[in-house]
Amino acid sequence: MKSLFLIACLIFSATSANAEIFKWVDENGKTHFSNQKPRHQQAEKLDVKINLQKKSSQKAPPKHTRDTRPLTQAKKVVMYSASWCGYCKQARNYFRDNHISFQEYDVETSDKGQRDYKQLKATGVPVILVGKKRMNGFSAEDFQRMYR
Repeated sequence: MKSLFLIACLIFSATSANAEIFKWVDENGKTHFSNQKPRHQQAEKLDVKINLQKKSSQKAPPKHTRDTRPLTQAKKVVMYSASWCGYCKQARNYFRDNHISFQEYDVETSDKGQRDYKQLKATGVPVILVGKKRMNGFSAEDFQRMYR
């Protein structure tokens, strides 16, 4: 919701720095933003301040921070993969390098892999399950957060 508001602010600020922005909630509970006040809805006029200046003295936050806490070892990891998939290979190597036991099913050659893949309504590989948590694709950082 915040990103929708930010996008609305950026769009309206590009056309006019003095534009009015209104916020209202429709009868279905959906929040709307517009530069025009709705005719048949009560709307809140937002006080939006746009700062277009960059402050060179501020350091940008690091793009990736690494969590150095040790991984827990007792969780069941299942990966649905394909032999040609580069992300599957990355995940497989990551699990082995970090001594994480996992069960792997190829979605093209294994009956169980094909059956489970359809049941999961997956559209790409790898699909990694840690208990009831699911990851589509693979990122070591995202996996670490999910695995803890």
